[in-house]
Amino acid sequence: MTDKKNTLGFIGIGLMGRPMVLRLLGAGYNVNVWNRSPDKLVQVADAGAKVCASIAELVKASQVILLCLTDTVAVESVIYKGIVENGLVNQLLIDLSSIHPDNTRQLASVLKDKCGMNWVDAPVSGGVVGAEQGSLTIMAGGSSENVSIARTILAPLYQQFTHMGELGCGQVTKICNQMIVSCNVIVIAEMIALAKKAGVAVEKIPQALHGGFADSKPLQILGPEMALADFEPLKWRVSTLLKDLNMALELSIKQGNAIPMSALAAQLMRLHGSHGYLEHDPSTLIKLFTQYDA
Repeated sequence: MTDKKNTLGFIGIGLMGRPMVLRLLGAGYNVNVWNRSPDKLVQVADAGAKVCASIAELVKASQVILLCLTDTVAVESVIYKGIVENGLVNQLLIDLSSIHPDNTRQLASVLKDKCGMNWVDAPVSGGVVGAEQGSLTIMAGGSSENVSIARTILAPLYQQFTHMGELGCGQVTKICNQMIVSCNVIVIAEMIALAKKAGVAVEKIPQALHGGFADSKPLQILGPEMALADFEPLKWRVSTLLKDLNMALELSIKQGNAIPMSALAAQLMRLHGSHGYLEHDPSTLIKLFTQYDA
């Protein structure tokens, strides 16, 4: 199954899916693709991917199915509208999406019971740049055998791949990742706003803090964008962070944990979204601490 002569089926050609498919093609895999919006398939088709007319066609023509979708509802939709009816015994599904761990376990159980397919949850971190450069961080959940297959297949995409435990543990780890990222983004925004008001050359802050304890990838990526109010091109979305923070809140209630910092970050992102910024880049969160008409 790990031989590159075998064919991959990739569903979800969005901001992250497109560069992933291009890297898999570049590594020598045959890749079938399907996307709800066919216009997004042009670039990967030009690079050699085979466009399938339906999810069913893709599943029947592929040995390993990869999903990179926006949320739990989107993953559930493709499972029940093409995969579960056409999957084969021991065929492997690798879900690169960030969805709720409970839904992951439920969907994996349905797929196993109905058609015998296996599941690995393998959410990613690193954004579009990481997908383009093959430097993503992947946190995986599932059996050792299935995760080992996923580790090999996904090699063109990652710099770090860690088996975190049974099914769903990859998704829990991604939620933890997003708690840190979201709080970091919020504090970077309020810091840039404060420093600018105090007369600091804020465009130099990422350089000034580089290598120190306050440094981070979000600071180096978002800091200059916030300082210069340069929010294009879109690399990821506020709605994505908010979706993952909402899952963190649900998980914390279930586990009986308090997550006050992440809960506040969710409230602030929800407020930002109410101003029309849900589908904008998180660098726009600087506007929470400045003026929305600036």
